[in-house]
Amino acid sequence: MNYVIPAATLALALAPEPAFAEQGLAGANMSLMWGLPFAGILLAIATGPLFFAHTWEHHYGKFALFFSLCVVIPLYLASGSSPGAVTHALAHTLLLEYLPFILLLLALFTAAGGIYLEGNLRGTPMANSLLLLVGTVLASFVGTTGASMILIRPLIRANDDRIYRVHTVVFFIFLVSNIGGSLSPLGDPPLFVGFLKGVDFFWTTKHLYSETLFVTAIVLAAFFALDWYLHRREERTAHPLDPTPDTALRLHGSVNFLLIGLIIAAILMSAYWKPGIALPVAGIEIPLQNLVRDSMFLIVVFISMRLTAQHCRTNNEFSWGPILEVGFLFAGIFVCLVPVIAILQAGQAGALSLLVGLVSNADGTPNNAAYFWLTGGLSSFLDNAPTYLVFFELAGGDPRALMTTMAPTLAAISTGAVFMGANSYIGNAPNFMVYAIARQMGVKMPSFFGYMLWSGIVLIPTFLLMTWVFFR
Repeated sequence: MNYVIPAATLALALAPEPAFAEQGLAGANMSLMWGLPFAGILLAIATGPLFFAHTWEHHYGKFALFFSLCVVIPLYLASGSSPGAVTHALAHTLLLEYLPFILLLLALFTAAGGIYLEGNLRGTPMANSLLLLVGTVLASFVGTTGASMILIRPLIRANDDRIYRVHTVVFFIFLVSNIGGSLSPLGDPPLFVGFLKGVDFFWTTKHLYSETLFVTAIVLAAFFALDWYLHRREERTAHPLDPTPDTALRLHGSVNFLLIGLIIAAILMSAYWKPGIALPVAGIEIPLQNLVRDSMFLIVVFISMRLTAQHCRTNNEFSWGPILEVGFLFAGIFVCLVPVIAILQAGQAGALSLLVGLVSNADGTPNNAAYFWLTGGLSSFLDNAPTYLVFFELAGGDPRALMTTMAPTLAAISTGAVFMGANSYIGNAPNFMVYAIARQMGVKMPSFFGYMLWSGIVLIPTFLLMTWVFFR
């Protein structure tokens, strides 16, 4: 690493054209080389746990810092007389995007981690399918993160005597951590971004339920068939003893449901309450409602830790490890995304113009299939909220038109961003949190590429069929 940062710094800083303007990053003048640090951090996340697990476990924060510096240092060196543009872009990303993002995850992680479902179901195909269905529905009300944190441990405990159980966590990520968050702006960050841009709160419920039911039915049916087959196969082999025998179910830490309600109230408050007051920080105007919202997230964390009985977190095997890993890695991802998003926002003038040009038909009408696959493809690896926003703007950015005459286009953008976040571990923040928790509880999760093999076999054919039904 001692040689890579200087090499990356020199290569990017010597770009043939100035990459900046006084008003901000000029994505039209940035080459694809600016995406190399982002590709690097993705590769590290993909290979670290597989090839150097011990080093990765103890130094993932240093990897995130390393790739962040591979972006930040060249940005300032290449800025010339406009270092303020770099500071503004980084501050905007960290203060208005990353900080609310990680504080929301922290609040949901803490509150959900205090909800303990005592007892144990037997991990039969029917019980597992029911848990996945409940989680899929719950995700639109408490968010994919909240639903994932509430149900992932009970699912793993229910199957801790199963020989084959990796597939239960993989399908959990598909359904609960992603697809289930599509019916409400509270379900997944991209839809909340659309809500803040003017999309009606219940638009997603009315216009995405058909696509959601279609995909959920196919994926859940595939899970039941696979789980039934593997369960039958286990019955013919030596079966391990169940470390958590079946007992009656009993819910503890119910106060955290009220705290999740407070999180939802804070989000709605920040959307509807507009006092017109802002606090300037590093050249960024932070609206008062955002400060109040983020403060409420921290208050939820404090109250949850104070009021939740310790045995709830002990029995949940709660630790700060998963949220710390997500926090450090996504800080690096958000920083490395800064030049990538700038290039995307340049549209036809940017280095990714070929991709951008695919969203329009020859007659100028929107190509909804392309919107679905491009938004989804990028959301599989980039943060899906800014990706949603980029294609929202490419489709005209007018919420009134997008909700009416261009409703199929907005549906394609929305479902692409939400559904295809399931294609990789980093497509949506809950994916990596569930992965980390499952590993912590002894499940031998597939590698980054191993998981993508699962999504390629199950999800991609489903999305192709969905395209033919809804977006052709």
